[in-house]
Amino acid sequence: MTEQMSVLGAQPFLRTLPADSITRLAETARHISVPAGHRLFDEDSPARKFWIIDAGQVALDALVPGVGRVVIERLGRGDVVGLSWLEPPYQFRYGAITTQPMQAYEFDAVAVRAACEQEPALGYALLNRFMAIALHRLQATRARLLEARSPAMSARLS
Repeated sequence: MTEQMSVLGAQPFLRTLPADSITRLAETARHISVPAGHRLFDEDSPARKFWIIDAGQVALDALVPGVGRVVIERLGRGDVVGLSWLEPPYQFRYGAITTQPMQAYEFDAVAVRAACEQEPALGYALLNRFMAIALHRLQATRARLLEARSPAMSARLS
């Protein structure tokens, strides 16, 4: 567990957390390997996990009516996948698929929520980090959806 705590503590997303918080998070995590083309989750599926990518790439996508799946953002080493575990109804709002073989730390979201309830300082620190990611993803989503709709809108106006 000490090696895992050391590696987790070095992740940019967790870097400034106190050692006891890293220890609590390490207890909820495991290191996984996933092949390319593996769908981590679909929109509206239960959000019971989140990941910090150690190696590889993941595409976040959304289903756009009349268009199909649109890639919102590509994530790589150090990025966090899965924000929907934070807020009821705990369902993913996007889909995610590995576009390269991926190694990641997979966190049990229920256990992390419990740790945050027991340690409000940990919850506050994680919430601040996840909110920054959520704001970035919201901007990326808006831009991609506008791009995806533009050809469809142009065709209707012609």
